[in-house]
Amino acid sequence: MTIHITDFAKKRHTAKAYTPRRISDDDMAQVRDLLRFSPSSTNLQPWHFVIAETEEGKARVAKAAAEKFPFNVAAIQNASHVIVFASRIEADEAYLLKVLEQEETDGRFAGNPDEFKPAMHNGRSMFVDIHKSQIGDAPSWLAHQVYLNLGQFLLGVATLGIDATPMEGVDTDVLDAEFGLRDKGYTSLFVVPIGYADAQADYNGALPKSRLTEAEIITSV
Repeated sequence: MTIHITDFAKKRHTAKAYTPRRISDDDMAQVRDLLRFSPSSTNLQPWHFVIAETEEGKARVAKAAAEKFPFNVAAIQNASHVIVFASRIEADEAYLLKVLEQEETDGRFAGNPDEFKPAMHNGRSMFVDIHKSQIGDAPSWLAHQVYLNLGQFLLGVATLGIDATPMEGVDTDVLDAEFGLRDKGYTSLFVVPIGYADAQADYNGALPKSRLTEAEIITSV
């Protein structure tokens, strides 16, 4: 039987309740790779992730939901792991050079480093400057790259048989303070509990998919 990527897209859903079952270490290694190998504009990678894998760690994340979003606490506490997605506050020159040096280490400029390396740096710097100085939406643009990561991540974990709950219902100020994110140059955007849905309590898993029709959202020219 042929399995298509769309089979996972159609099957995955936002889990509403979790069982205590843990994600294996092998699968978590793949989860970490999904986070690292996401696409981003100009390969900027303006993100940081906090993975809560202990009861203490999940309790720290749950603090961000306790006051304003108490309905999200159970999913955070009961999931196998919870991932905090954070965006860089600013892509400054030091960060751009860090990305550039990593690209060189990874062999991206092996063919002609004297030409390719400065061209990559100048091109990436140009886009950063466009969003910082011309459009004026740099923080939003950086955050958009993290949402690109989320899209790949949700589909990727589904192929591993792992359920996920993308969750903006958290107080990001609480998360930033709890994990010292702003001191590191980042700010949190959302969290994603992952694990295995409780078939009895996860009402969302039993509901049919509902999407606008293809004719409504796609124009072929």
